[in-house]
Amino acid sequence: MDSPTVLCIDDRPQVSELRKATLECHGYCVKIASSGYTAIKMLEETSVAAVLLEYKQEGMDAEAVACHIKQRFPNLPIILLSAYSEIPERILRLVDEHVMKSELPEGLVRIIERATHSNRFAPRPNERSQRSMAA
Repeated sequence: MDSPTVLCIDDRPQVSELRKATLECHGYCVKIASSGYTAIKMLEETSVAAVLLEYKQEGMDAEAVACHIKQRFPNLPIILLSAYSEIPERILRLVDEHVMKSELPEGLVRIIERATHSNRFAPRPNERSQRSMAA
């Protein structure tokens, strides 16, 4: 069986690389996007089991990224990472989980495990069109 792929969205490459190393040690494949724009493009081309979304980013903010993902891939789990304890409710409604950075990495691995084993994989765009044509 293939390892689940996780897309990590963070505008700080050193942080993304650390998360990647941690998750790969737990058997995950990890793709890295340095911006929300890059992540959205990657999601159109690659199937992933979950998205790790950094709350505070330059450019396209976490709310806009989460909103786009939920519109295009409604079953794709989004895990919001933040050092902030107070996140606006409108953003929390867009994501499936919110993990405080103080809980990393153990808490994050548990949440990703739960998300990737819940059969909520987002189909690739070509799989989605084939499924809807078969229905």
